Amino acid sequence: MGELANSLRAELNRYSPGEKLPSSRALVERYHVSPVTVTRALARLAAEGLVVTRPGAGAYRAEPRDRTPVAGDTSWQEVALSADTATELVPRSVDASGVLVTLSAPPPGVVEFNGGYLHPSLQPERAMAAALARAGRRPGAWGRPPTDGLTELREWFAREIGGTVTAADVLITAGGQPALTTALRALAPPGTPVLVESPTYPGMLAVARASGLRPVPVPVDADGVRPELLEAAFRATGARVFVCQPLYQNPTGAVLGADRRREVVRIARAAGAFVVEDDFARRLVHEDAGPLPAPMAAEDPDGVAVHVCSLTKPTSPSLRVGALAARGPVLERLRAIQVVDSFFVPRPLQEAALELVGSPAWSRHLRAVSQELKNRRDAMTAALALHLPELALPHIPSGGYQLWLRLPDALPEAALLTGALRAGVAVAPGRPYFSAEPSAGHIRLSFAGVAGATEIAEGIRRLRSAVDELTA
Repeated sequence: MGELANSLRAELNRYSPGEKLPSSRALVERYHVSPVTVTRALARLAAEGLVVTRPGAGAYRAEPRDRTPVAGDTSWQEVALSADTATELVPRSVDASGVLVTLSAPPPGVVEFNGGYLHPSLQPERAMAAALARAGRRPGAWGRPPTDGLTELREWFAREIGGTVTAADVLITAGGQPALTTALRALAPPGTPVLVESPTYPGMLAVARASGLRPVPVPVDADGVRPELLEAAFRATGARVFVCQPLYQNPTGAVLGADRRREVVRIARAAGAFVVEDDFARRLVHEDAGPLPAPMAAEDPDGVAVHVCSLTKPTSPSLRVGALAARGPVLERLRAIQVVDSFFVPRPLQEAALELVGSPAWSRHLRAVSQELKNRRDAMTAALALHLPELALPHIPSGGYQLWLRLPDALPEAALLTGALRAGVAVAPGRPYFSAEPSAGHIRLSFAGVAGATEIAEGIRRLRSAVDELTA
């Protein structure tokens, strides 16, 4: 189909605007392709604005459109967009730079250590394609879904969370990021503080600032957030929300221990506050990890924990299906905000997700990812120890997809990023992970978005050359 579309596109200059193209039958005979291929090729050209199709009459070359951009004066927008900041207690700041670092593909030939998703070779592409095909054949697959999500999918997420969580406590979301946005909008009024781990996921900081919230950092160590500092932060700020990633925290990889989990919930409950539990990495556990702690929401009958999880990280960036789980009156507020923002998650995507997680391929895929992430983590840690021992690696995680490295004081973070890209390797800067001034320079290296151990070794070699260039 692509080849036929290219051939037809090249021949369009033979026809005047408005002139009829050869019939579908003539194109089938000329190019020795099926009628379906001809139909799809013409549809592609029509979508590009090059062809106009008229049912029963045929296809015609489209009239040329004037694509010359009109120069306008948009300077007025500077006033309009900043006028409300004078009256806002915490001016909203829409800054996606920290997120775009992990979403933007580097130039060809650059080793991608800055990614946030699985490499295509690790994604269950065949299983997802089969699930999508089966989903499309389900009765009513293209109909309107319940606003809370398909009951069967909500039941599956509830079982995965565990404890006494039921489908009635679950809302289906378009991935983890929209779920975090909904949670913060529901729980924290504009202008108020929100407690966050330090360092933490830049996407959450961006959501908080765009909502007019003031992120207040609470330091983490190898065992997660420090409860005594969390309690002091609640007392000092009067915050009513704490956002955390208790399992394989991004970027440090820390796991919040059982005792600290209980302490965090107790402290938040005493402060009359909610804990937003971003459980993004539960299905990215490494093969050598021990038993996983249950989600905080599974052991919280009082509804302190608002649980966020997603299928996106262990599958594909485009399978944007996740869940919000909460108990009590807050669930109705979460539901109302989600309905106003997006109505519902498209039903075909929910049906495909349900087909995927219900198939035998799902458990096989998770086992394969678990093994491969462990192998890649080991390959990267070994390469770092051999070639870059001066970069401190305080914690080697047993899950997730990244390593968090502290830079020597003499090695500027911004200069290293530029030098690394010049050497052919993209890394994520540490600065966007902090809501306040960081104590030192850091970089985050992802081992999920590369092809394998060979590319990891090459990327570390290139990073070594970038460090040598800066310290020579």
